[in-house]
Amino acid sequence: MNFTGKLGRRGAQLVLVLLATSSFAAVQAQTIISEVLYDASSSDNGSVFVELFGTPGTLLDGLLLEGVNGADGGIYRSVLLAGTIPPDGIFVIGDDSGDGTTLVSAADLVREVDFQNGPDSIVLRDGAVVLDALGYGDFTGGVFAGEGSAAPDAAAGDSLARFDLFVDMDNNLLDFSVLELPTPGSVPVDAVPLPPAVLLFLSGIFGLVGIARKRG
Repeated sequence: MNFTGKLGRRGAQLVLVLLATSSFAAVQAQTIISEVLYDASSSDNGSVFVELFGTPGTLLDGLLLEGVNGADGGIYRSVLLAGTIPPDGIFVIGDDSGDGTTLVSAADLVREVDFQNGPDSIVLRDGAVVLDALGYGDFTGGVFAGEGSAAPDAAAGDSLARFDLFVDMDNNLLDFSVLELPTPGSVPVDAVPLPPAVLLFLSGIFGLVGIARKRG
């Protein structure tokens, strides 16, 4: 990976996380789903992922990701998580190719996370407590296990990504958008609103490293 590009993305992420944990009350206290690719442009095997966002240092051991079938509400997949959210606040679970490896280069954990295409839901659970849930697709006559209204069903190769990591409106339609270029392990900087002083600081960083990122 290009060093300056990685520095720009990760540096901006670290600034956001440090600012949020030190001075912004709007930061999420619990871990949330930040991006999901459930339908790769070719084979899903080893190529799909689920990305989480949370406070750096948060222990994920024992948390579950559940796949809920939109047809009957049955849980068709239950994925036990492990590990700790790294300093940048982003934790990526890459799909297992079948031999314990994944094609998702930014993966912090390898698990079987090939969730079904919509309409379906993915639920992040800590025991009986639901931390977050994402439902996608048309649930007419189906069972919705997400929050608020469903997010759109992304086309093959596109992901669903949270608009703003620091705000959870408990409504998938408002919280998520479709990305034509998935970004596992990184956060599009324009996805998070910042004070003018911070924007000026970050613009200086991006001017030095020559990095520009945008949502698809």
